[in-house]
Amino acid sequence: MHHIAVIGAGITGVTSAYALRKLGYEVTVIDRQRYCGMETSYANGGQLSASNAEVWNNTATLIKGIRWMFTRDAPLLVNPAFSWHKYSWMMEFVRNVPNYRRNTVETTRLAIEAREHLYRIAEEEGIAFDLERRGILHVYHDRKSFEAGRRVSQLLREGGLERREVTPEEAHAIEPALRGDCYGGFYTPSDATGDIHKFTRGLADACMRMGVAFRMDAEVQAIRPAGARHSLLLASAGANGNRQHRLARDVDATRQDVAGRSGAHLDSLQADAVVICAGVASRRFAAMLGDRVNIYPVKGYSITVGLDDEASVRAAPWVSLLDEEAKIVTSRLGEHRFRVAGTAEFNGFNKDIRADRIQPLVDWVRRSFPDVDTEQVVPWAGLRPMMPDMMPRVRAGSRPGVFYNTGHGHLGWTLSPITAHLLSAAVQERLAAA
Repeated sequence: MHHIAVIGAGITGVTSAYALRKLGYEVTVIDRQRYCGMETSYANGGQLSASNAEVWNNTATLIKGIRWMFTRDAPLLVNPAFSWHKYSWMMEFVRNVPNYRRNTVETTRLAIEAREHLYRIAEEEGIAFDLERRGILHVYHDRKSFEAGRRVSQLLREGGLERREVTPEEAHAIEPALRGDCYGGFYTPSDATGDIHKFTRGLADACMRMGVAFRMDAEVQAIRPAGARHSLLLASAGANGNRQHRLARDVDATRQDVAGRSGAHLDSLQADAVVICAGVASRRFAAMLGDRVNIYPVKGYSITVGLDDEASVRAAPWVSLLDEEAKIVTSRLGEHRFRVAGTAEFNGFNKDIRADRIQPLVDWVRRSFPDVDTEQVVPWAGLRPMMPDMMPRVRAGSRPGVFYNTGHGHLGWTLSPITAHLLSAAVQERLAAA
């Protein structure tokens, strides 16, 4: 039986481990955090959104980015400080503008197929994650943006998605909590929302029941050839590094102290194949393996509003919304939580939660749903692993036994079930031929 190491315990790593274990492989998941889903898979917007499959490589996005560059609370913010990675990535982003139509249609197709995989997994494994299958309502406030939405709808239809145009009256009927005027909207009844962190942790529990091993509190320091296999050098945080570790084979524990990490030890893990699902760290691991995966970290923010009184419970929407002008999305996570997320910030690997980026989200809630109490608000920031063409990388690496499932950008939650399926099929084909 082949042993496969999956680097990353976020949504793509855990879905990949699940798909590989289903094929009968021995799987070990490695992550530097103590628990699964603690980084970008922790508190995103919650949307399972084929209707948000439009890639960003278009002229309108470039114009808005330039206009917003020096506005601190703008939906899209670029730190102008020089960084070769950032500016070279942006040049590649611009070069992919001609692929906008093709990539949007292909992403739509992937997102539609991904939903069925996710629903099946959740049902088979009994995962409760605050799923709401009430659709997503895109709201537009002016004619120009609404006409742009019509053009996007045509591309989504080419990809097989039903997204219908609605009047302001129909929009308010779909979500009665919606306040204020709008020019019109588009409603996708087949889209859904849910808590990505609950799903990731629930699926990780299912993986462990199936025999998948988890090496948590463990950082991959190096990946080296070991004959026809791979040797992964891990820096584990003492006893906690083996908190969920149940693999009694292929581990050569040298128990050496690692400089700069108190109580840490070096372990060597042997694997027949390595799958990189490490989010924004995937670029660094790819470089170790002789590959180029040009991921840039694009920061997004969210707030989780506690609905602690009856007025707030009634006033918060159940249908997921996307405010096109503010670039803000919402999800209702059970009766007592309301998730609001948005913004894109190009500022390197900085994960600081900035008050001037959180405040627009709070202000939007106050304007849009004035009866929702915003006293209890939990802010969060995460780094989207974004490729210049906005397409995930699901492929084999240049070295035998190396694979990638990464670079999902703003659609990791939406696309992960289908990319895990594609990844496991690629692994099966390559390992069978080896």
